[in-house]
Amino acid sequence: MIVRSRPSLLDILFTLRGSILPKVALKVGGITLVAVVVVAVERRWPEAFPITAGVGPFTLIGIALSIFLSFRNSACYDRWWEGRRAWGSLVVETRGLARLVTALLPGEPVEPLRGRTLRRLSAFAHALHAQLRGGDPQTAAAPWLPEAEVAPLARHPSAADAVLAGLTADLARAYHQGVLTDVLLAALEHKIAALAQVQVVCERIQNTPLPFAYTLLLYRTAWIYCLLLPFGLAASLGWATPVATALVAYTFFGLDALGDELEEPFGLAPNDLPLDALLHTVDGIVLDALGETAPPPLVPKRYLLT
Repeated sequence: MIVRSRPSLLDILFTLRGSILPKVALKVGGITLVAVVVVAVERRWPEAFPITAGVGPFTLIGIALSIFLSFRNSACYDRWWEGRRAWGSLVVETRGLARLVTALLPGEPVEPLRGRTLRRLSAFAHALHAQLRGGDPQTAAAPWLPEAEVAPLARHPSAADAVLAGLTADLARAYHQGVLTDVLLAALEHKIAALAQVQVVCERIQNTPLPFAYTLLLYRTAWIYCLLLPFGLAASLGWATPVATALVAYTFFGLDALGDELEEPFGLAPNDLPLDALLHTVDGIVLDALGETAPPPLVPKRYLLT
C-alpha cells in the first residue's frame, strides 16, 4: 500500500511509485499512435476520409462508459475495504484474546497453556497470510506451533483452520482437566469464532472474483471507444486529437487497471493491503503478551508498505 501525503505539482507530474501509469503506458501509447495516423490520413486525404459523426455519439458513449467504470471500481474498492476491515478485526480479536489469556490464566500451573494459546494466535495469522499470498502455510506457522502439530498441517485443506482447531482442542482439554471454567472457555471460544470469521471473509474475497463477463464487457468497450474516438475528433481538433485521445485512454484504462488491483486486495501490487505490516502487528501483540520484546512496527520503504 502506498503511504504518502498529498502530492505536490511536481509529484503529480513525475511520480511513478504507486502510479497506475506503468501498467497502462503501452495501451495509451498504442491508442495515441492510432490517433496520430488517423489525423495524418484525414489531413492528407480529407476527401477520401469523410468523418461526419462528430463528437456527439462519443460523448454519450463516454458518459455511459464512465458510469460503468465507476460502478466497477466501487465494487472493487468494497472488496479492498472489506479485506482491510477483516484484518483490522484480526488485530482487534488477537489483542482481546491475548488480554483475556494473560489476565485470566495467571500463575505457574497454566504457563504452558498460556504460552501455547498465545503462540497459536501468531501461527493462525501467519498461516492465513501465507494462504492469501500463495505461500506455504505450514512453513509460515511452524515457528509458532508445537513440533507435533506442524506436520499435520500439510494434510489439512486449510492450515489456518487447522491451527484454530488445535487451539480449540487444547482449551477443551484444559477445561476437562479443570484448568478452565465453563465461563472462561465460552469467552475464549467466542474470540476464536471471531478469528474464524475473519478467515471466512478473506477466503470469500480471494475465491470469489467479480464476474469475468462483467470485466470483459468493460475492457472491450473501453478499447473500442478509445480506438474509434480519433475518428470523431480528427476533423474538429486536428493535431490536438492525439493529446485528447491519450488523456481519455489514460483515464479509462487507468481506472480499469486500478480496479484490477483493488479487486485482489491480498496481493503484492503497490495498492494492495499491507498484510506484512498487519502480520507484524499481530506478532508484536503476541510477543508483548508473552513478556518478550516486541519488534518495532514496519515502516514504508519508498512510500510502499507491504
